[in-house]
Amino acid sequence: MYARAVATHEDTLLPAIPADPSDLYNLTKLAGEALCLADPRPGVRVARLSNVYGAGMPAGTFLGQVLREGSTSGRVVFRQGPASAKDYVSIAAVVRMLPAIAAAGRHRLYNVAAGRNTSHAAVAELLRNTAGWRTRFAPDGPTVRQPPIDTARLEAEFGSTASDLVGDLPVLLAQAQDCRCSPSTRYMAA
Repeated sequence: MYARAVATHEDTLLPAIPADPSDLYNLTKLAGEALCLADPRPGVRVARLSNVYGAGMPAGTFLGQVLREGSTSGRVVFRQGPASAKDYVSIAAVVRMLPAIAAAGRHRLYNVAAGRNTSHAAVAELLRNTAGWRTRFAPDGPTVRQPPIDTARLEAEFGSTASDLVGDLPVLLAQAQDCRCSPSTRYMAA
C-alpha cells in the first residue's frame, strides 16, 4: 500500500495509479478500509497487515513459494534482485495484536508489521547456511524494495510485534520439511 507514498504512517496520503495492474490489489484494500472508516462506530478498526509468515504459508506468497521450491528441489531461484526487501510480520504477532487492537485500540487504523525490512539476500544466505540449499538470483530480476513500515502507533499502545524473520526462518524450514512427510506421520515426531 505504501509503494508510492512518501511516508508509511497510518495517516499518510496513499497515491495509486488505477491503470497500473500492480495497484489493483492496493485499491481494493483501500476500498475496504474506506468502507470501515466511513462507519461512525469508534470500535470499527482497520489493521494493515504486512507480509505475514508462519507455518503452512500458501505457495502463492513469496516465502511460501521459496520454501516449497527449496524443500522439493534443494534449490531456490529468486526472481527479484538480492537487494529487494520487504517487511515481514509473524502470524504469532498478528494473532496477538489483532485482539488487542479490537478490544483496546485508541485509533481506528493500525500498521501491523515488524517495522524493519529483510532483504532477499539475507533470506538466501540463511537458506544456504541453515538448509544447505543452493540459491541464486535471476540475472534480470528487478530490485523491489518496500519502504519500512512505520509501527510507532502500534508499539506505543501494544509494544513491539517482536517479529524476526531471520530468527524464525530455521523453524519455518523445519516445518516445511515436516510437510514433506506423509499426512499420517507428519506430527508423530513431536
